[in-house]
Parts: sequence; structure tokens; C-alpha cells
Amino acid sequence: MHRLVPFLCLFILLTGCKSSEPETADSPTPSLSGPEFASWATTPPMGWNSWDSYGPTVREDEVKANADYMAENLMEYGWEYVVVDIRWFVENTKSHGYNQDNPIYVLDEYGRYLPATNRFPSAAGGQGFKPLADYIHGKGLKFGIHIMRGIPTEAVERKLPIKGADGVTADQVYTTENQCRWLRDNYTIVAGRPGAQEYYNSIFELYAEWGVDFIKIDDLSAPIYHKDEIEMIRKAIDLTGREIVLSTSPGPTPVEFAEHVDRHANMWRMVNDVWDSWDHIDHLFDVSQDWYPYIGGGTWPDCDMIPLGRLSIRGERGDDRMAALTPDEQYTLITLFTIFKSPLMFGGDLPSNDGFTQSLLTNKEVLRMHRESEDVQLIFSDGAQVKIASHNRSEDWTYLALFNREDSLSRELTVDFAELGLEGEVSVTDMWTGEELGSANGSFSRTLAPHASGLYRLE
Repeated sequence: MHRLVPFLCLFILLTGCKSSEPETADSPTPSLSGPEFASWATTPPMGWNSWDSYGPTVREDEVKANADYMAENLMEYGWEYVVVDIRWFVENTKSHGYNQDNPIYVLDEYGRYLPATNRFPSAAGGQGFKPLADYIHGKGLKFGIHIMRGIPTEAVERKLPIKGADGVTADQVYTTENQCRWLRDNYTIVAGRPGAQEYYNSIFELYAEWGVDFIKIDDLSAPIYHKDEIEMIRKAIDLTGREIVLSTSPGPTPVEFAEHVDRHANMWRMVNDVWDSWDHIDHLFDVSQDWYPYIGGGTWPDCDMIPLGRLSIRGERGDDRMAALTPDEQYTLITLFTIFKSPLMFGGDLPSNDGFTQSLLTNKEVLRMHRESEDVQLIFSDGAQVKIASHNRSEDWTYLALFNREDSLSRELTVDFAELGLEGEVSVTDMWTGEELGSANGSFSRTLAPHASGLYRLE
């Protein structure tokens, strides 16, 4: 008999944790009581982002190659977004950093960035990203882009007019205060000034015309949480009438603004960039602890991109390589991301995937858990071991993930079924292998190697 649901209902009442109606494969859109935009991402978004492979240098042919691969090999598993990351509007970019000495920006007459046609040739003639978006939509996929918050420094210097704000120019809505510390393309927009909201309205009007479905906006959350600009962005997206999923970046998003970001964005970064280093993965266990109450209902704490497969072909961190994590560490990464219900944005070059990397992205039962599970709980964490559980109400299943964070010691991890609200005989299945591990009474134990994990379905 399963007794987890009453316990979780009490937990939700006491903590204010979000919840939603049960979701099954036959009814993918649960009813949501939150803001309308939450219905645009009823399950955590899944896709590919160009950053980990190409940094600020990605080209149109590379985006199309990754879209082709996704459509042929991953779309049936729920992967759908293809996202062009940073500085698509700069003609003379470079890998391993940014060209900030003499960047050649491409802007229209209203100070809005346009794709650099030497990298995105289909954008010629003022077409912008619409031809590329049409190509990706034609595959049955969705298209996304990255931008920096604020208004282009060049638009300010040239005093370009702001569309929709009669007589107002870019130099009248900006401040140098709190300019991004690591990339100097844009200035801060001052909320409340005439033309400030109109500038954000104008760029999202353009993106909606292109067919953008997803936008990642950088320098919003850390080191300063830009509340005013987030609110202007939310309003501008809503005014377009197009369902554009909003991702704020980077992290760590301050926990004191949890309620605010939850009301304005579909996903938000909990950490800075995550790369193929155990320290980065290990850190996620600690920083995620504050965010469990905010998982679900169309808004999602974000563990960052998945740095697996072939990385840094022309990337920002390191040289061209396959991910440096061990197989156990890669399983741990994917297990954490999926049971936590983080958005899944793969960063490696998809056409370069090997069989092992592909297997991590196409396990139907693991992805079903990621899509359908609810009531994610941190059961135990002591710095050496972590136990996380969630539940599939439609099947009366409990999911259990165990992690050994030790660097050199194997550990036996044990979970008492009473902690999960379970009693009686429980059958256990290893979700990564599909192996049935038999039945257990009262508790379940597993010995895990350093940095290893296990993911189990309990019935």
C-alpha cells in the first residue's frame, strides 16, 4: 500500500511547495494555477544549446546539423529545442573568450541586434532568424536564441531611435550602472524612463516575427538580480502573444528572489556555468537544496546545460574533447538532472555523439520519470551521500536516486521505506539497465563506488 501522497499533501501545505494536477503520457498538459506562461512549459524544457560546443562562434550550418540530428535521433524522446547561444550578432567573434577589442555588431535602424550574415547567410536581406527558425520548425522542433539584458552600447553611441517610443533615442534610456562585468556589449536599461519598456517590446516583437520559441537571457540573476529588467522582459514577451519560454541566466539566482523569479520565468539558473568537472557536478547537490519547493507547475530551477559528448570544438572552456567525466560521473549528472526535474539542455555537438552518450539521452523510463514525476524530495544529504525521491501518481511508483559524493571511498547507502511512505513488500527495478532487482521489505541498500549513483523504481 502506498502512503506517500497524504504525507506529501501535508508537506505542501506546510511549506508552500508548488504542485500541479497529475500528468500522464495521455494528458501532457496539467491544469496550472500560476501565471499563463507556466502552461508553455508544463514539463521541463529539453533541447540543445550551442554554447558548450561552439561558444560565441556557432554558424548556421552547425545549428542545422544539430537540428537534423535531433529530429532524426532524439525528437521521439522529447528533445525539441534548438538554441543559438551568445553573440550571434557579432561578425568577428572568437573562441576561448570574446572579442571585446573591436567587435563588429550588426544592428537594425532601431538598435536591435540582427544575425551576422557571414555566419548566418539565410539572414541576408533583413530576414533575420526567420529562415533558420522556419527550417527548424519544419523538422517539428522549436527554435531559441540567447541575448544579453539591456540595450546595445552601439545603439546608445549612435543615438538610434526606439521603435514605438516617439522621439526617444537609445541614449535616453540607459545607465552604465551595473553593466555586465564580463561582456560589455550592452548597457543597463533604466525602468520607468520613457522608451525603456518600448525597447524591450520592440526586440520581442522582432523575435516573435522570426518565430522564436525560447529565449535565454544572460546577466539577469548574478552577481545582481535585475528585478526591474526581468519585469520589463516578462511584460514584453506577454505583449507579443507568442509563447516564448523564458530562461534567466546565469546563476546563482538569489534564493531570496525565488518567489519573484517563479512568477516571471519558466526556468532560472541555480549556478554559474557547469562544465565537465566533478567539482561542478558535486556543487549542484549543495546549491539545489534550497530549490526543491519550486520544482513544477511550469517553472523550473535549472542545473545548467549538460556538458557531455563532444565539447569545445570552438568553445570557451578548454580544447576540443569528449567530456572528461568518468562513466559513473556522467550517470550521476544525468540522474541528478532528471530526478530533480531540471530542464535538459545538451551542450555537446550532437552529430559527434558516441553510443554511450546517446544512451544517456534516450532511456525511455528515465525520461518518463523526468516528465511525469512529482513531489521531488531531498530525503537525506550529509555531504557524502544524497538520497532523492519522487513519485508517479498515475502508476503508484516511487523513484529513488542514491548518490555517493565520496572521492575515494565506496559507500553502502540504505533507505528505510518508512522514509518514503512505503510499507510491505516492494519490488525494485534499476532504471538505467531495466534489471529487476527483486523484492525488499522495510529497506533497500546499495553499495556505490566513489562519484557513482543509482536510480531505482519502487513498486
